[in-house]
Amino acid sequence: MADDKKHAEIDAALVRQLAEILNETDLTEVEVERGELRIRVAREVTVNAAPVQYAAAPAPVAAAPAAAAAPAAMPSDPATIVARAGEEVKSPMVGTAYLQASPEAPAFVQPGDKVKKGQTLLIVEAMKTMNPIQAPRDGVVAEILVGDAQPVEFGEPLVLLEA
Repeated sequence: MADDKKHAEIDAALVRQLAEILNETDLTEVEVERGELRIRVAREVTVNAAPVQYAAAPAPVAAAPAAAAAPAAMPSDPATIVARAGEEVKSPMVGTAYLQASPEAPAFVQPGDKVKKGQTLLIVEAMKTMNPIQAPRDGVVAEILVGDAQPVEFGEPLVLLEA
């Protein structure tokens, strides 16, 4: 019983330290593992305008033939641009994107590949943990929006999926 209380105190101190790290570094989550103990501290980031900006940025490239119409549509209806371009698979965390499991391995997916829901599209490494980013639904990879070993931000579009 005394050991349980001691571990609870240690855990609380560790959680406080991890929370301080989040505040000092602007990270969105931190995870620590010590033996069987695993603690993850995450901050909920509410971003109302940023996803619209991220969604609109790649659209002019994807819709280059309609470049004259796109600027007029962006301020009034950015959701229309996203719908035409496909569904963006966004990064759930800050980290580094990797397009293959190792430097020698082939890429997880290429533009034009058909993917199934749950299939790994790429990996985002954060805090030395490899996090597979999976397809949210069946579809076709229209475009890979990041390069290999590229730093990515929370909410940044990584892959564009079409039906």
